[in-house]
Amino acid sequence: MTNMPPADPRIEAVATRLKEAAQKRAEAYAPPTEWQPIWKRPRKPKSIKAKKAEPAKQRKRLKAAGVRRFYGAQSPRPRPRPRQSRIGSAAARRDTRALSRMRHSNAWLW
Repeated sequence: MTNMPPADPRIEAVATRLKEAAQKRAEAYAPPTEWQPIWKRPRKPKSIKAKKAEPAKQRKRLKAAGVRRFYGAQSPRPRPRPRQSRIGSAAARRDTRALSRMRHSNAWLW
């Protein structure tokens, strides 16, 4: 039989405090309630006020979009015209393309 050291009251006090703290933590981490992802949880019914506010919000949003669309069409920048000028500007486009190639080449070094 081994000799047990005499019980030290300070160590006993610390041990009881540790046990109590561990017990409190265990209670805090009680078995979790049945967890469900948010899309499976039961829905909280909307209040009548919230239900009525929804279409009002949508009307407001759609009206604002219509206003933006209207003023976008009124903008002062030129709209694309029928492209009849295309035919005459083919030569100009060719020249521009050639100039662009020159600009991006290192021909100017010679």
